[in-house]
Amino acid sequence: MFSVRPYAAADARAWDALVDRSRNGNFLHRRGYMDYHADRFVDQSLIVERQGEAVAVFPANIHGKVVTSHGGLSYAGLIATHDLRAESTLAVFGQIAGHYRALGVERVVYKAVPRIFHAYPCEEDLYALHRLGAQLRRRDLSSVIALREPFHFTPGRRRAVNKARKSGISLQTGADPEDFHTLLTDVLRQHDARPTHSLAELRLLQARFPQHIVLHEARRDGVLLAGALVYDFGRTVHTQYLAASEEGRHVNALSLLLAELIGGVYANHGFFSFGISTEHEGRVLNGGLVTQKEYFGARAIVHDFYEWTL
Repeated sequence: MFSVRPYAAADARAWDALVDRSRNGNFLHRRGYMDYHADRFVDQSLIVERQGEAVAVFPANIHGKVVTSHGGLSYAGLIATHDLRAESTLAVFGQIAGHYRALGVERVVYKAVPRIFHAYPCEEDLYALHRLGAQLRRRDLSSVIALREPFHFTPGRRRAVNKARKSGISLQTGADPEDFHTLLTDVLRQHDARPTHSLAELRLLQARFPQHIVLHEARRDGVLLAGALVYDFGRTVHTQYLAASEEGRHVNALSLLLAELIGGVYANHGFFSFGISTEHEGRVLNGGLVTQKEYFGARAIVHDFYEWTL
């Protein structure tokens, strides 16, 4: 018999332990990552138990009459262990619905975990959503290289990388993100945008997850030309942020850096994710951005968002 109950701060250790042994969770779903911006979100997470033992967690926040899984994360949904199977998942979704209805919630925005971030098949939740009449409301397109399958850089990208190798660029792991964050902020400002994370937040998260959040830099004569902040999930690595200066773009510093990460540093992983190239909730494709990723051999997966009316 399975039951659901609200998460409490005293559950943090048990929550993290479950995420670590889950089929589809990663460090984004650990409380140390989720709670770095807890002041911006009203937590409404749930723990799924069987005979007092946690078998799944549901990262979520509430705003008005809407619950989102989770507003501060790229994706979440039901983070499940092997103990939760198809029929029990259906039952658990019924209990989740009952719990939120009692709070006056009218709908749930469900941000499903893309399958490349699964450690083991885990899509019982998508079937449950289908059974409950949930509707696909948003679909973002993300570019990924399957590192263990044949893939190819375009000839132009190979030439750019070879040219950059002769430009005196050195590659290194960054100790502090200040220079990179300044560069990233300058680049995004040109597009009327800004980094999701402040410098203080990046430092905090790097300190909490030093093995998982790694900054890679391309410099020449000590000057930062390009950088990639990588989230290492084990099977999959993801470029959370990429940026290059005007000089860096001129000498193809970012192309060189990415080539070394793809072909060297992370070559033994399963997937290399560049992230999404869509805007306005998936309705607009940034053609220039997605093409740059495809030049490295990346092709598309989707990030799906469902609306589940209670």
